[in-house]
Amino acid sequence: MPAVTSKPEIESRVVKKVARRIIPFLGLAYFVNYLDRTNIGLAKLTMSDELGLTETMFGLASGLFFIGYLLFEVPSNLALHKFGARRWIARIMVSWGIVAAAMAFVPTAGWLYGLRILLGIAEAGFFPGVLLYMTMWFPRAYRVRLMGLFLLALPVSSALGAPLSSAIIQYLDGLFGLSGWRVMFLLEGIPAILLGVITWFYLTDRPSQAKWLTVDEKEWLTAELESEDAVKGGHVSGSVKRALGDVRVWMLGLIYFGITYGLYSLSFFLPSIVAGFKQTFDTDFSLVTTGLIVAVPFAVGAVAMVLWSRHSDRTGERTWHVAIPTLIGAISIPFALYMDSPFTTMIAVTVNAVGVFCALPVFWYLPSTFLTGAGAAAGIAIINSVGNTSGFGAPYVTGWLLDATGNAKAGLWVVGGVMLMAVVLVIALRSRMGVRSESNTNVPVAH
Repeated sequence: MPAVTSKPEIESRVVKKVARRIIPFLGLAYFVNYLDRTNIGLAKLTMSDELGLTETMFGLASGLFFIGYLLFEVPSNLALHKFGARRWIARIMVSWGIVAAAMAFVPTAGWLYGLRILLGIAEAGFFPGVLLYMTMWFPRAYRVRLMGLFLLALPVSSALGAPLSSAIIQYLDGLFGLSGWRVMFLLEGIPAILLGVITWFYLTDRPSQAKWLTVDEKEWLTAELESEDAVKGGHVSGSVKRALGDVRVWMLGLIYFGITYGLYSLSFFLPSIVAGFKQTFDTDFSLVTTGLIVAVPFAVGAVAMVLWSRHSDRTGERTWHVAIPTLIGAISIPFALYMDSPFTTMIAVTVNAVGVFCALPVFWYLPSTFLTGAGAAAGIAIINSVGNTSGFGAPYVTGWLLDATGNAKAGLWVVGGVMLMAVVLVIALRSRMGVRSESNTNVPVAH
């Protein structure tokens, strides 16, 4: 007669097995995703002269990605809920890879604008789809730390991607008869296509379909997730309409807007800020050196993200684990360009990056406290859509202010102000969400 498996033993075994199967693969996909979204920041260093881009035009090109992204975000996430993650994420990755690679051949700024919109349409639904997918596989007690590991791909993509992209631009200039920035777009678009094909065969939609889990593992995980949904208070279950009408969803979207405003300002304009050291501090960095300097804040942010998300899970506290790092980011970034050396400037920028990246994984725990089913698919997509309007606003406003004032100080003060708004909102939302310290149970109270 087989031995009875205890819950603590099977819980640890199943979560580890699922995490090892899913997190590295999704993290790799997100690495490529964010690289293809933001590598235009490094391309700008040589692309602007070739295409005749002003700072405002570059900011517009960067931000237009989010127009298509926002229009198709909610429909795409609902399609993922209907057709399954495996099929839909595969479709998303192949289509965005094709568009990302096609950017290598843009002849004018107008074509660049058009392909950036198409890239947003192609990519729409990937990130919220992955978030929704993770709620189908991981009990809530583990989501913040595992979300932190998944989101680690974001700073790592910049920490590794910045030197990689700059090296391609500098050393592969002329390959296939293309400028270095064109070669970069081409080579960095191909991995998304390949990963999309692999996704079709690798991912499993739900635990009950996982051939790589034993029968008792599938039964335990399915029952655990269903029981969590059943006890979720104040939930929005299975209703797109209720998700659209829930004030908490829209407040979370505005909070995410504030956090990501800082993220996208860094991602798109940090290479330009570092390049500007030549004029401000009489330095002369090569493209590769610029890429390495840009990588530093993201590398430090990656380490801080993992440690902070683990601390949140260990203490069971969520609200202040979002508010405190966001406040630190808001205070630090406006002062970056008032420093008197490249070193102190990068310290301020690094502190901002740490604040942004520490807030992100804990923030994405909050929607799961009251969203389930189709309501979760719509709600998460709405939050991501509202938040990512910062992806249009941040580069465009920053670029416009850079053209208007001749320096980046005004733009970075705006970044600090918007992030401060997010701090106020997340504290105000605390009473509505009912998200308090979860003690040893890691189960939040929701009203």
